Amino acid sequence: MALAIRFSQLLREGVVADYAALARLGHVSRARVTQMMNLLCLAPDLQEALLFLPRTEHGRDPIILRNLQPIAAALDWREQRRLWAQRQPDVAAASTANSGRRNPRKKEKSSPQALELGAPSR
Repeated sequence: MALAIRFSQLLREGVVADYAALARLGHVSRARVTQMMNLLCLAPDLQEALLFLPRTEHGRDPIILRNLQPIAAALDWREQRRLWAQRQPDVAAASTANSGRRNPRKKEKSSPQALELGAPSR
């Protein structure tokens, strides 16, 4: 989630031209960048819940990108919250705010420039 937010910032500021440039720099496919960027379509409270999940100390992370894609694909934030609660009962309480709002799903374009990848600011 933090990486998607950082990538969005780089695109808005014109530091990178498009998803293809992000993919080249990250040594991943454009499809993977798109999957990560789809997380920006999640309701704000779900984004926050992802950002503040506890660190996984041992084993695999219980939340994986593949399981988040169907949630992010739902246009209605109430539906996203319902799907989130089904998949993440432990953190469903974090998804109660803004229950009546909808996702605007806007796309942004930017101009190409040199990339300065850094950790997202907090």
